[in-house]
Amino acid sequence: MTAGEQRVSLPPCSDRSLAAEEPLFATASLGHDWLLLEVAGPWGHSAFLQSPRILDPSLGRAIVRRAEAASMRIVAIRRPGRRAETPRWRWFIAQTRPVGSVLYGGEVSGPEDYLDLPLDGSAGSIVDGPLAAVCAHGKHDRCCAVRGRAATADLAAANPDITWECSHLGGDRFAATMIVLPDGLSYGRVDSGDVVDLMSRHAQGRVVPEMLRGRTCVPHVVQAAQHFARAHTGDDRIEAFAPIDVLDDGETARVVLDAGGGRRAEVTLRVSASPPLLSTCDATIPGSVRRFALDRIDFPLT
Repeated sequence: MTAGEQRVSLPPCSDRSLAAEEPLFATASLGHDWLLLEVAGPWGHSAFLQSPRILDPSLGRAIVRRAEAASMRIVAIRRPGRRAETPRWRWFIAQTRPVGSVLYGGEVSGPEDYLDLPLDGSAGSIVDGPLAAVCAHGKHDRCCAVRGRAATADLAAANPDITWECSHLGGDRFAATMIVLPDGLSYGRVDSGDVVDLMSRHAQGRVVPEMLRGRTCVPHVVQAAQHFARAHTGDDRIEAFAPIDVLDDGETARVVLDAGGGRRAEVTLRVSASPPLLSTCDATIPGSVRRFALDRIDFPLT
C-alpha cells in the first residue's frame, strides 16, 4: 500500500478528533481584526488565489497581501444555497476586542474596489447584530464541506440575514467550525449541537461553553483560562473574564482575569504538548499542539 492509499483510507479528520475526544477549548485561531469579503461562487483550495471563475488570481493576491500587511484575518464569504446570477460584492470589517467589539459593513461595485476599501471600516456603517460564518470550504478540507454545509443550512433556515458560508477558519478537525463576529467567538462541532439555539443564546449576550473554542482576540493561554473560569463560576457572558495579566513560561502559565466589580480571578495552568496528530484530512506530517490543564484557580481576589 502506498502512502497516498494509506492516507485515503484514514477516517476524516473530524471523525478522528471526535474519537480521540480532543478538547475544543483554547483552539480558536487568533485574529483581532477581520476582513470578510463576498466572493460568491465556487472556491478553489485558496478562495482568493484559486477561484479564477469569479476572481482574477492576481487581484486576489493583491487583496490578500493588503490585508496581511494590515495584520488582518481575511476570509471569503458567500450566501448559502443557490448563487445569484448577478454577483454582489459585500464586505464586513470586525474589530474584535475583549470588551467593546464592533462590526462595519458595506458594498462595492466590483472586486477591484476591495483594493481601495479603507480597512478601518469608515467606508461603511456599523452593523447592528452579529454575523455568523460557518466554514464550508470543501476544496480546503472535506470535513468542512460535509459538516459545514449541514450546519449552515440549519442556521440559514432560522437566521438567513446573518448567516454566511466562509472560507478556511483553521481547525478543520473541529468541523463544523463557525465564527461569530464582531465578538470573535470561535465555535467547533456546531453540526452536532443546536446551532440555532447557539445564536439565540448569543442574542442574549451568552456563549455556549461546550462548543466554544475560544475568543479570537486573546491568545490560547487566555482562552484556556477563560474556559476554566467559566466552568468554575457558570458565568457564560460573552465579555466575561477579560485578561488583565499573563505570565507564560512554556510549562506553566498564570493568567489574571477581570472577574467584575473590581475583583480578579487568578488561573494557574499546566502546559503540555498533545500526542502527534494529523490536523486535516490531507495532512501527511503529524504535529503537536499546546494543551492546557487546570492547576488551580483563585477566585475572587480583590
